[in-house]
Amino acid sequence: MVWGSVRAAAGQAARVRDTNQIGWYVYEGDHRLGRRWTLHTEYQWRRVYFIREAQQSLARLGGAFQLAPRVRVGGGYTSLITHPYGDYPTADTGVPFPEHRLYQDVQLSDTLGRCLTLEHRVRLEQRWQGQLAEGQGRAVRAWAYQNRIRYQLSATLPLQGQRLDNREWYLTGFDEVFLSFGRRVGSNVFNQNRVAGGVGYQFTNDFQVSVLYLNQITQHADPEPLTGLPVFEFNHGFRLNVNYNLPLVKKRR
Repeated sequence: MVWGSVRAAAGQAARVRDTNQIGWYVYEGDHRLGRRWTLHTEYQWRRVYFIREAQQSLARLGGAFQLAPRVRVGGGYTSLITHPYGDYPTADTGVPFPEHRLYQDVQLSDTLGRCLTLEHRVRLEQRWQGQLAEGQGRAVRAWAYQNRIRYQLSATLPLQGQRLDNREWYLTGFDEVFLSFGRRVGSNVFNQNRVAGGVGYQFTNDFQVSVLYLNQITQHADPEPLTGLPVFEFNHGFRLNVNYNLPLVKKRR
């Protein structure tokens, strides 16, 4: 027992811990373009101290194709701005830095039992992160490229019957792990993990609102400069999600 406690203490001392309270305000929409095609729009307003200060701003635009009844493939573009926040900010020049991404994903849907809906998503990302020069404001001196793969398992459980209908409540949650890979990745293959769970309400098939508790663990790409120890963020808070799937083409009967 004593040896186990010593090892646990040593493990905690071998990294730098940064804890933040977060609030993420998210809009997502999948807009029907035809029988199989959809346009995806998304914006995330991410804050620390729940809402008081900026963390990140994310905008995403993409498309998806229904390959089979339970299989969908897609891709698109993401723009991200990361602001200085926390005790060990990744925006270490004191000003926000940009990131551009391309992504490709596959989504598989399934039903467990009669009412639990599961969705698996595997996403590849090509990331270009802006490197800013000290004292040069937001001027980008170079772009650092990195590959990342993400796997998400999400679940939805109706609370008022075996299927989710309009004007009904449901439970929802997900777990997503992020791994970096490629020649530009050192020992920190693990990038982050997000776990969330909460309750939602479906107004219509195209309009849902949910509130989830969100726990995020993130490893910084660069170590703490003075000690050389890896920096881990342990962020917790909530995610307010609004899904509005405005159809752009009428569904054929």
